[in-house]
Amino acid sequence: MFLLVLTYAVVVVAAGWHVIDRTRRTSIQKRIRSSASFGAEWTGICIRAVVGSPRELWRTAISVSARFAERVWRRRRTVAVAMLLFAAPVSVLIAFGSLSGSHQSFDDLAMQQNPVVAAVLDGEQLVPPAALPPEVFVTREASVDRMELATASREWLKLDPEFKRRLLLVFRAMENHGYRMALLEGYRSPERQRMLAQLGPHVTNAGAFQSYHQFGLAADSAFYRDGRLVISEKDPWAMEGYRLYGAYAESFGLTWGGHWQMRDFGHVELRRKHAVP
Repeated sequence: MFLLVLTYAVVVVAAGWHVIDRTRRTSIQKRIRSSASFGAEWTGICIRAVVGSPRELWRTAISVSARFAERVWRRRRTVAVAMLLFAAPVSVLIAFGSLSGSHQSFDDLAMQQNPVVAAVLDGEQLVPPAALPPEVFVTREASVDRMELATASREWLKLDPEFKRRLLLVFRAMENHGYRMALLEGYRSPERQRMLAQLGPHVTNAGAFQSYHQFGLAADSAFYRDGRLVISEKDPWAMEGYRLYGAYAESFGLTWGGHWQMRDFGHVELRRKHAVP
């Protein structure tokens, strides 16, 4: 809008300058020089008043304001026409925007550009995917990439409802890129968290009640391809998937473990105050 108004002002001034006669141009130039002289005089008076007393500053302000008002009143018709010319396009743009509904908030734009984000804003509810066969989680490959995976909880009902909704929306977004997601672990009991912490920092640095897993606000996920889990980021296909997964998760307000010092590409959590000390 600002650029439109500025362009309009330049066009009006340029067109008006070429339309008026030479006598009027000379008169305008004299007024501009007079105004510049008045501005310089006003600036000098203000400087002297500032370094002087407060009473002198007050008197100067009244005097300058009166002189300025007198000049504006003498040229009231010209000022009114100028104000009308410059106010007209702004009024038209505001009125047109109000009637057409063209003014959009950030959320409106996000909904139009990303249908998945729109689903979050609309409160769409999704159904968890069908559970994978138990034997998928006990293969040697899965055990290498995730310790104690066989005994992990994958019950969606134990997850916080809001976190579950956002995670399912991320899963659906990943499907649009050809990635089928698998929940490796959701809720984690304090006893299990304590046991995993005892295995060493390469597994987890969080003790009991120090992880969002204990509150149903975190989940570890991986990819399911050709009947098996693909967990390791050493697979280029999986690494690209994790980047997408992290981007979508963060767009829904989740924290992704791929940015941590000890990177956990499949981990996301919904952080809430007072949930973890």
